[in-house]
Amino acid sequence: MDQDYKPQELEAAAQQHWLANKSFAVRQDDSREKFYCLAMFPYPSGKLHMGHVRNYTIADVIARYQRMQGKNVLQPMGWDAFGLPAENAAIQNNVPPAQWTAQNIDYMRAQLRQLGFAYDWDREIATCNPDYYRWEQWFFTRLFEKGLAYRKKAEVNWCETDQTVLANEQVVDGCCWRCDNPVERREIDQWFIRITAYAEELLADIDKLEHWPEQVRTMQRNWIGRSEGVNLRFGLASALASGEDSLEVYTTRPDTLMGATYVAVAPQHPLARQAAGTNPQLAEFIEQQSRGKVAEAELATMEKLGMATGMNAIHPLTGDELPVWVANFVLMSYGSGAVMSVPGHDERDHEFALKYGLPIQQVIASNEGDQPYDSTQWQDWYADKSGILTVNSRDFDGLDFDAAFNAIADRLEADGKGERTTNYRLRDWGVSRQRYWGAPIPMIHCDSCGTLPVPAQDLPVVLPTEVAFEGVGSPIKKMPEFYETSCPGCGGPATRETDTFDTFMESSWYYARYACARNDNAMLDAEADYWAPVDQYVGGIEHAILHLLYARFFHKLMRDEGLVHSDEPFTRLLTQGMVLKDGSKMSKSKGNTVDPQSLIESYGADTVRLFSMFAAPPEQSLEWSDSGVEGANRFLKRLWKLVARLLETPAPALDTAALDDDQKSLRRKTHETIAKVGDDYGRRQTFNTAIAAVMELCNEVSKLDETKAQDRALADEALRAAVLMLCPIVPHISHHLWQVLGGEGDVMDAPWPEVDESALERDTIDMVVQVNGKVRARMTVAADADKPSVEALAVQQPNVGRFLEGVTVRKVIVVPGKLVNIVAN
Repeated sequence: MDQDYKPQELEAAAQQHWLANKSFAVRQDDSREKFYCLAMFPYPSGKLHMGHVRNYTIADVIARYQRMQGKNVLQPMGWDAFGLPAENAAIQNNVPPAQWTAQNIDYMRAQLRQLGFAYDWDREIATCNPDYYRWEQWFFTRLFEKGLAYRKKAEVNWCETDQTVLANEQVVDGCCWRCDNPVERREIDQWFIRITAYAEELLADIDKLEHWPEQVRTMQRNWIGRSEGVNLRFGLASALASGEDSLEVYTTRPDTLMGATYVAVAPQHPLARQAAGTNPQLAEFIEQQSRGKVAEAELATMEKLGMATGMNAIHPLTGDELPVWVANFVLMSYGSGAVMSVPGHDERDHEFALKYGLPIQQVIASNEGDQPYDSTQWQDWYADKSGILTVNSRDFDGLDFDAAFNAIADRLEADGKGERTTNYRLRDWGVSRQRYWGAPIPMIHCDSCGTLPVPAQDLPVVLPTEVAFEGVGSPIKKMPEFYETSCPGCGGPATRETDTFDTFMESSWYYARYACARNDNAMLDAEADYWAPVDQYVGGIEHAILHLLYARFFHKLMRDEGLVHSDEPFTRLLTQGMVLKDGSKMSKSKGNTVDPQSLIESYGADTVRLFSMFAAPPEQSLEWSDSGVEGANRFLKRLWKLVARLLETPAPALDTAALDDDQKSLRRKTHETIAKVGDDYGRRQTFNTAIAAVMELCNEVSKLDETKAQDRALADEALRAAVLMLCPIVPHISHHLWQVLGGEGDVMDAPWPEVDESALERDTIDMVVQVNGKVRARMTVAADADKPSVEALAVQQPNVGRFLEGVTVRKVIVVPGKLVNIVAN
């Protein structure tokens, strides 16, 4: 065995061995327990970053460990290949997005291979491949036929210069992040999938996700946002031109209805637009508000602005007329676009009322009974549900929240002016984008037949890849050879949909397609059902809501289509922490990135993997450290030299009956480490402590005298176990060391080392002695010593005696195998 550790040589040899033997190719095997391990697939941006390396190493460690448990393990890899960055690169570099994406995939695939990840590359997918999105298009047509996909006008952030919809995050100070021109709110035709039809099931099934972080489950609950409330109607003093004579609002606080002093509507509400027709100032205000964002999250922090419409609403219980205002904090896309405003008990309404001099009415008293109400100063208790209704509530004075909720709801229902309802914050999923680099939406518009799905036999609708960008608009909108077609209903001239799918569509079902990636006849097949659900999913917590919620929804849609027979896509979820440098997240814009490629070339992939796993528990942030990388490399060199040194002496058979006390201690350490590391890998998933334990074991092995027969035999047992335990983390060096240590077959197929319970037995044990809870001594006692013997030995300890002088022992508490606590005063 070479005395020097040469990672580049042995890593290349190991990778070539795995490639030649298709070591990670896997098929359905009903004779073994399956384990599907998956890390969220990357966008092919060009190069891997350290966040990728950490994410994929965590998943690979889990997959390799489960393989050593004898399970049939699937770990695939692919590419989330559609998206706006490719369009931007095409515009900047005059390279078609398809070409730019393919080049990036080739480079990043080579990087992943260098890192030794145990991927079944036979299952590789790229979402920009028509063989992939063909089935997504087919499934969308099925949803359309079921009424779960539909088209309607929706309010969006629109950049006229770029001719595209912008995400809320892309609107900066009311302007487009790219061209810096004003953004407007515009209603355009958009495609939606009816996720609200599954809102209750999505919410209820969160309770089944026992192995997901509680933070993620809470975020999803809040996003779905189930609430119990009342839909109620305020009459209009003057009917709208459309004939509409009421405003419908939803409230979770009908108990405060008697405190409503005005009604607020969105700038796009029909009432607001009618009022603006005779009020130029109002029309200008509405136009200004059309340049704001449409995100609900923005409303909490933005300045509250409004203007009176000159129209009045009629209170459903009192008959009083209340002014109707246009307010920028009301969104037309949420609910009915109108809200009842109770400034006495809602902080937003209170802020608005103070600003514009609107009435503020108290209807709830403090539950403390001694807190005065001041309408000029907001206090948190004003919104407290635990108060009781008091003044100005007429028939409902003196009722607590539950009683008032029900009494007022009963009255509204009896009068035909409202009804109890369950509402959700969740809105239907808008899946259409006015961009080029995405999967075409498979719909056809015909003047005679309306909108029809592309027939299954005509799928996929292939996105043209040889395109030229003229400005920033989607080129396919200017390509009649793409959008001109025939109607599948009447055969007449028709137009293809030129919008493309939101890229979350592709990432919502890719995990299932890996199972049957080469099936040309079906979206999913029996093998997909065999592998589903994913047993372990790994990815960042930034995907807690959108991707993970959409994937859960898509899985239920596929279940209801009969494609899978499970309710959830991911059984266990691990959300890894970020990689930081000097306390900040690594990013190109901050200039603080570390290139993993240079690290691989300098230290080898195993060093990079080892550092990534050792520096922090997986769910916590990892602080980058050059010295930490060097330390990981030093450990691998020590391990290599330790094996090389011991191999100079043949290993005899281990004779456990011939071991002295020190040798028994070393063997006990070996099997204690096996027990701990197995728990760290499996139940706890704290890989950093597993590495630390193996390092400690190797330190003890280095102290052995290999010229002594049983020392050499013990070293062989310990090092074999160490190599097996390190194999999931540093597979390349483990592959080679296993061979030179005489292991059978590939190390990754060797069974996980078993704990020899007899090796854990002790003749003596160490115990702590406390006096009144403070440690005063440590002692060694016989492992089978009874309680009186332990107590007697404890009080005989010299340092303990000093603290018992002049006091009376009241009680002696013995925790077997751990400590003795003497209570004295």
